[in-house]
Amino acid sequence: MALKPEPTAPFHSVQYALRVLETVSRHGSGVTDVQIARETGLPTAHLTSLLLMLRREGYVEQVTDGAYVVGDSLVLIGSGSTRREALQAKLQQTLDHLRDTVGAAIYISRYIDGEIKVTQIAEGPQTPRVNEWVDFRSAAHASAIGKCLLTQLDQNGRRDHLSRHKTARLTSKTITNERVLFSTLDSQPPTVPVLDLQEYAVGTVCAAVPLTAGSSVGCLALSLPVEHAHRLRSAADTLNRRAAPVVLSLAL
Repeated sequence: MALKPEPTAPFHSVQYALRVLETVSRHGSGVTDVQIARETGLPTAHLTSLLLMLRREGYVEQVTDGAYVVGDSLVLIGSGSTRREALQAKLQQTLDHLRDTVGAAIYISRYIDGEIKVTQIAEGPQTPRVNEWVDFRSAAHASAIGKCLLTQLDQNGRRDHLSRHKTARLTSKTITNERVLFSTLDSQPPTVPVLDLQEYAVGTVCAAVPLTAGSSVGCLALSLPVEHAHRLRSAADTLNRRAAPVVLSLAL
């Protein structure tokens, strides 16, 4: 699989979060934020928001004297044979919380062995998943998930994918011209969510942001019925802001 030489979304906050967790883990009896700042070299303002996120996710806890210790989530994840199940459960909990926050179905998708795979979904009665009327593997050119994954491949990787999955017209808004599609992908700013405005399915709008954990290609996405299209931009911005805990779960 050919990747772009530079990551599309440098989630530096995740690297910093891992550094903070390593520091807290080293100090079994607790460590203050001042000491964490000293050992990690992180600015206080940045550290404060990171610690808030890590507390919200259950990775660290603050004890009575204000020091930080390892939280329940990290303890569970570190417990040997159940690690994989604990990580999956933690990731699902994070996705469920995100679903409730943005009021939309949430998806994690990965590009594995040249194919698009949706690996986890958070849905509910008020936030149903999109009707997969065409297999997502065949709809990279039309879906927010697919386009977001394709932006993370180089030209050869994209051509290889589209040689196996033709750009069929799924709705009147679908881009079927490969040159136009590549131009659209190239002009996509890495920090801005990729949108699908009824390109995959009439009646549904979607957004996706890259998840860069190591060298793997992935994305975090949401879908909304078209009557909620007015919420798409703000929902996508929230998705972008809240991607770090998801990447962190994937990186642990």
